[in-house]
Amino acid sequence: MAENTGAGLEDVEAALRQRHVEAMGRLADLRRLEAQIIDASQDDNADDEHDPEGATIAWDRAQTLALAEEARARIDEIGSALARIAVGWDGRCASCDQPIDHERLLARPTTDRCIRCA
Repeated sequence: MAENTGAGLEDVEAALRQRHVEAMGRLADLRRLEAQIIDASQDDNADDEHDPEGATIAWDRAQTLALAEEARARIDEIGSALARIAVGWDGRCASCDQPIDHERLLARPTTDRCIRCA
């Protein structure tokens, strides 16, 4: 495995930027879906306890909200990784200070730990 020497993080940064675009798109899709669920439920019976469809609508909305929160967390994680690179992070493990294998950084560009410390 190739070690990361601090140079050559451009491809890791590019991977992070691509993942950021994807995560932002996912979040936008989920927000649209949530709005559709809310709009669809406006005409429905609001009594979830007695309306068989009410429970499904509530579950769909809760699921969508959970997925949106996950997307927001992913965006934050990517932002933190991009910030590390912006301030000159050299690709060293936050725990043991050894270089993180470049292949690991490409596979998990948000990581700040080597495989041994993960």
